Parts: sequence; C-alpha cells; structure tokens
Amino acid sequence: MSLQNGLEDVHGCNEWNTCYEEKVSNSNKSNNKEKKLAKPTLLNEVKGQDVLRTSTGFAELDRVLGGGLVKGSLTLLGGEPGIGKSTLILQLCDKVKGEGKALYVSGEESAEQIKLRADRLKINNDDIMFLGETNIDTIEDAIVNVNPKLVIIDSMQTMYSEDITSTAGSVSQVREITSRIMKICKQNDITTIIIGHVTKDGNIAGPRVLEHMVDTVLYLEGERYFAYRILRGVKNRFGSTNEIGMFEMQSNGMVEIDNPSSVLLSDREDNPVGTVVTASMEGTRPLLIELQALTTQSVFGIPRRTANGLDYNRLTLLIAVLEKSAGLALGSQDVYLNIVGGIKINEPALDLAAVISVASSFKNMSIKNDVVIMGEVGLTGEVRSINMIEKRIKEAEKLGFKTCIIPKSNQKVLKEKYKLDIIGVQNIVEAMKYLGLK
Repeated sequence: MSLQNGLEDVHGCNEWNTCYEEKVSNSNKSNNKEKKLAKPTLLNEVKGQDVLRTSTGFAELDRVLGGGLVKGSLTLLGGEPGIGKSTLILQLCDKVKGEGKALYVSGEESAEQIKLRADRLKINNDDIMFLGETNIDTIEDAIVNVNPKLVIIDSMQTMYSEDITSTAGSVSQVREITSRIMKICKQNDITTIIIGHVTKDGNIAGPRVLEHMVDTVLYLEGERYFAYRILRGVKNRFGSTNEIGMFEMQSNGMVEIDNPSSVLLSDREDNPVGTVVTASMEGTRPLLIELQALTTQSVFGIPRRTANGLDYNRLTLLIAVLEKSAGLALGSQDVYLNIVGGIKINEPALDLAAVISVASSFKNMSIKNDVVIMGEVGLTGEVRSINMIEKRIKEAEKLGFKTCIIPKSNQKVLKEKYKLDIIGVQNIVEAMKYLGLK
C-alpha cells in the first residue's frame, strides 16, 4: 500500500514493510497537455544515414566497436577490480584529441588520484576536464555547461539521484541514473562511456535492463596477475558482436597487441609433452593458442580434474570419450588442462586439441611444435566440422606451421591450396595414429 493510504488506515493490510514511496504528480498539468499521436511510417520511406564514428586511437578498440566510437552512443564497460578499466578509458580520452572536450566524471577517485594516473601514463591534454561528483543533478548541469564531445562516468554504481531514497548502487538508482544520462547525451549527441562494477559471477552489477538500455556492452577480461587483457564486445548496435581486442598492461598503461597469436606462442619450448597448438575464432579474428595437459597418478580414490580457461564439464566429457573410444585408462589419473596466457575459450573447436594434449601427457610422448590441431569431438569419438576453417588455416600458415590436422568434412570443402600439409581425420583414433599416440 502507499504511504498516504497507510496513514489513513494503519490497520488496513495487517502486514509489515508494505509501505512504499509514490511520487505525486500534478494531474491538472498533465491533462492540459495535448496528446500527440504517433503516426506509423513505411520503413521503405525512411532514409538510412551512415553513423558518424570517431577513432579511439586504439586499432584493437576500434575493431571491437565496429570502427570507432559512434556520435551520441552509450557504451557500458565492465570488468574485475584492478583489471585496467579506468586506465584504458583515461588513455582513450587522451587519444581523441581535436574532437572537443572530454569530461571525466568520477565518484570513486579524487582529482589528485586521476592526475597521478595521468602523469604515470604521460598524459598532458588540456581538453580533458575532471568532475568529482556523484549527484546526477550536478552532473547533468556540468554536461550542459561544458557541452563535451565525450563523457566518462566512473562508475555507475556510485552515482545517485535525490529523487530516489534508496542508496547508490541499488537497482532503482542504477536504472534511474542510466536513463537520465542516456537522455541528456542522446539529445546533445554526446558520446558517453559508463564504467560498471561486476558481480562475483563476472556479470555487470545492477538490473539486467541496464545492458538493454545501452548501445554497446564491453567486457575487459583477464587475470589481474597476468599482463594480457582481452576486451570483448557482447552487444553492439553499430557493429558485430563477440569481437575481441587484445592488450598488454605495462607500466605506461595499456598497449595494444597487433598479433596476439605470436605473443601467446612466444615462450613455447621444443616438443614439450602434453602441449598442443590450436586455432580459435574470436569474432572474425583467428587466434592461435597453446593448450597444456598434465596427467598424474591419483593419490586419492576419486581422480581430480581441473580446467583453467576451458569449461570443466567439457573436460570431463572429453576424458570420458578418450576412455571409451581410445581405450586410455584415465580413471585413476588426475587430469589438469590449461590454456596458456590466462584467456578463456568456450569454443568446441578446441576439443580435438584438448584430447590430443591429454593423450600426449598420458603416453609421455610429445607432439611436434609445427603442428596445429582443431576440430569438435562428439560423444562417439567422431571429429565434427568447425566454422571459418580457411581463416584458421591461413593464420597457422602465416606463423610458419607445417601441418594442420582438421576434420575430414572440412578438408573436403577446402578450395584454396596452402603451403602446409592438411590432414583430415574422421575420429580421434585416426588423429592419434597419425601423431604416433596409438
């Protein structure tokens, strides 16, 4: 019941905590306004316009955004604490020189803290303005007065509106703040980037409607104690989704990596046991990564399975396929699988490489370091086709690999000729026999 009705009749509902706040609007004022009826129009009569984009100065970030920042767009950036969100955004403010003022609004850090970070990043830009404020009314006034081309809100969970009595970061506050920022920035064609906190599950904190309201959703991923960071786009109204950009955190800030495949494979040893290279697709980009497997005799009654960067349930499924189809006695073995570089891959094209790496460690037999393995594995041990096979092969060819093991069905449809040897396999037993593991 509302607060007004509750005061009139205290015993009206016989329940605790049933009072909630209602805003009383002027009904006479709303009745005096003439209602405007929206008329539908033919879609074919609407003239499409190309969106105006501004380069961020980072080729990797432009790739994820679909070509750059769109004028008047609203972008949401999330990531773990300390992952480098504020560092990346401050560098972005410096790189968009000549486009106008950039207003950096922070409710977490003071101007002195931001200045220290800017000095560390060697940023000296007169177009960057700072506002340490959490009240949305004050922020709106500052946006109108400054009229910047770029607005940064760091972070959404620290902002609040006096019209709502709940604390900052609550569901109602986050929804209200996002709605008001979106309104003022859309009306003035101001590009806006919102930094959001994440939950323990890695999702952006707040109501799910927050991600529906914005135009673009970006996630900055990677372990805090690893140098590499992956910027992943999961929603983009102005470009493709699931694109990634790769960065390395250095003392002078985020540095983009032009060729991530060569970086991820730079520390490989010659013919290590249990190590296999595979090709993964992240959006439209092929990425060569290294898988490492380790099998040891289990000390306890129940063998242990650990997956780092790969889905745990997928690993246990592949181990069961190895036992059933290839006859490997892994029931008494602890199995550990790791994707080098601290990145996470959920693509099924890694199945065959994971199977071969586990078999290599169990047999204590190494795989040649010039071999790339890719393919999806079914429950009966068959190797199924994967998408974008040409791009994967070309990436392996570019980095100097000599042999590529792929599904037989993919080999049949290849149209181009490659310098490396293409080996098609129908099941995991054929792949193991070719590599000398069977």
